[in-house]
Amino acid sequence: MSAMDLSALKNLNLDTGSIFLLAITICAFLIPVVVILPPVGLQKSDALLQTHTKAGVEGAKSNLKNQFSAEHAPVNGKPSKVHSLVIYPVKSCKGIELTRSKVLPSGLQYDRLFMFAQLKSPFPVAVDSTDEEKSKHKWEFVTQRQFARLANVTVDLWLPDEMKLRKQSMRSTEAFLILRFPWKEDGWRGLWATISAKLGRGRAAEPEIEVLLPVDFPSAEEIKEKGHTFEDVKIWKETINALNMQNELPEELSRYLGVSNKLALFRVDPEQLREVYRCAPTEEEAGYQPKTGFQDAYPLHLMNLSSVQEFSSEVPKDDDLKELDVLRFRPNIILSGAQAYDEETWKQIRLKPGTSKLYNDASFHVSCRTVRCKMPNVDPETGVRHAKEPDRSLRAKRAVDEGAPLSGCLGMQLTPLFDPSLGEDREAWVAVGMTVEVEGRGEHLYIKQ
Repeated sequence: MSAMDLSALKNLNLDTGSIFLLAITICAFLIPVVVILPPVGLQKSDALLQTHTKAGVEGAKSNLKNQFSAEHAPVNGKPSKVHSLVIYPVKSCKGIELTRSKVLPSGLQYDRLFMFAQLKSPFPVAVDSTDEEKSKHKWEFVTQRQFARLANVTVDLWLPDEMKLRKQSMRSTEAFLILRFPWKEDGWRGLWATISAKLGRGRAAEPEIEVLLPVDFPSAEEIKEKGHTFEDVKIWKETINALNMQNELPEELSRYLGVSNKLALFRVDPEQLREVYRCAPTEEEAGYQPKTGFQDAYPLHLMNLSSVQEFSSEVPKDDDLKELDVLRFRPNIILSGAQAYDEETWKQIRLKPGTSKLYNDASFHVSCRTVRCKMPNVDPETGVRHAKEPDRSLRAKRAVDEGAPLSGCLGMQLTPLFDPSLGEDREAWVAVGMTVEVEGRGEHLYIKQ
C-alpha cells in the first residue's frame, strides 16, 4: 500500500464512534419513513378500499360480545327480539355478523353461496364391481366436521360504495368476497411475511393468504375464460350440479386444512337450487316451492340465546371449553328475550319492525328442530375441536324429537313466507331490533332425509 493510500485512510477517521453516529443518523431517517410507508406488499383488500366497503360489524360493535349476559332472559310484557344476524357466504368458514339483511326464498342474501368439496374414490366397493365403478370419483362437500381448521378461514364481504365510486369516477354493482387463511413459509420468507403483516396490520397480525372471489354468478363467457366447469357435487344425500371453481384456490389451502384429496370450491348455481320438502311448507302453503343453496337442509336457522344459556349450564366445562358460544351452532337469526326452548313450540312467526329502522314485517314458517351433529364441538374462534362436548351433552339432554331419537336438538329451521302480492319478486328484510310475534304454535316431528 502506498503512502498516499495510508494518508487517505487516516483522513477518513472511521473510528468506532463515527460508525455508530452514522448508523444512528441512518436509523433516524429511515424509522419515520417505515412508520409512514411500511415496506409491505399490497393485499387484494387494499385495492377494494378505494371503491368498496366491507360489510358487517366486528369487535366492540358486535352484538354478540354480551351473549353470555343474563340480560337475554325474558321480561314480562316484552316480546323477544332479533339480537344479531349472521351469514356464512362460504359454508363452514367464519361468518359475518350483520345488523340487517335481505331475505330471499333461498335464505339470507349472500348466505352459503360457496362450499368446499373433496374428490373421493368409491369405498368400499363390491368384489364384482366393474373397473369403471371402481375408478369412478365424485365430489363430496366438506365442513368443519372433517376439517376443523375451516373455522379459521375468514370471509370478508365487500360491497360497492356509491360515494367512493363517485370519487373514482366509476360505476359498479359488483360485490366481492375475500377468503383469508393463516400461512407462513419456512425460512426467511416466513420471517419477512411475519414482519410485513405486523407492520401493515398491527402487532398481533400474522401472515395470511388472500383469495378474491366475485359474488355474482359468472356469465358463460367468464366461466369459459376462467376454465371453470359444471360438475355434480354431493351434499348430504343429495347430488346437485354446481360450478367448480377449484382453479381459484391456492395449493397452500389444502395443506393448511389437511385435505389430502383434491380440493375444490363450488359456487351454487342460482338456476339449480335444491328443492326443500320434508318439514317445509308445501308449494301450495308457501305460494312457491321452497328452495335453498348450500345450506344443510332449510333456508334459515334460528337460535334463542336463552336456550343456549340454559343448555350451556348443563354442559361440563374444562380448560378447553369455558363458554358455549352461540356461533358454534351456525345460526342466521339470533333472538334475545324469549323463554328457553319456547321456540320449539312455534310453527309460524312474524318479525315486526320494533326498534329497527325497517317498516315492513317478515314472516317465517318454523319448519322443524335442528338436529345436531358433532360440528358444535369446534371452537369458532380457534378451530380446535373438543373431544367430547357439547356433542355428548346434546345427545344426553336434548334428544327431544321423536323423529331423531338418538340425536340432540338445539335451534329451529325456518322457511321464508312472502306476501302473495309480491308475485315473483319475493324478498323481505330482517334487522336487529325487530320483535317476534308468534302466529302459530304446535308440535314438531323431524323427518329424516
